[in-house]
Amino acid sequence: MTFTLRPSRDDDIPAITAIYAHHVQNGTGTFETESPNAADMAARRADVLGKGLPYLVAERDGQLLGFAYCNWFKPRPAYRFSAEDSIYLAEAARGQGLGTQLLSALCEAAQAVGVRKLIAVIGDSANAGSVGVHRAQGFTQVGVLKDCGWKFGQWLDVVLMEKSLGAGSTSAPE
Repeated sequence: MTFTLRPSRDDDIPAITAIYAHHVQNGTGTFETESPNAADMAARRADVLGKGLPYLVAERDGQLLGFAYCNWFKPRPAYRFSAEDSIYLAEAARGQGLGTQLLSALCEAAQAVGVRKLIAVIGDSANAGSVGVHRAQGFTQVGVLKDCGWKFGQWLDVVLMEKSLGAGSTSAPE
């Protein structure tokens, strides 16, 4: 399947909000329990872009099918070269290779702005799709936080994965 990957725009917010709401209400990939509204999602996007980090979308035939972005892993200055990625797909887009394409583009965009380490914090160790997409893009699993989230009446794990970008830790950042 052919998708167009591009930087997000303000007018993508309604579709981004709807895609994310589906995951909040029906999935365990995010541990949010109440869906943010469009204003919240716009503010989150503005925060990412304000930090000079990428926020990408994928569309086909004018329909937005997914989004991906990264944000600083932690706010302290020593973490300024490590970012956490997030990827969400519309239900109709699952299983078509879009997650892999979005993550690949996000890795390239993050590296271009100086990110040296991309970290995946994947909700639910049973989330084989997200783990598989990350593994296919060269991420390695570095740990599992057992039973640290409670959603839909069950305890959920978090899978931690990482990928070095560019020179990684082989040289000092500029």
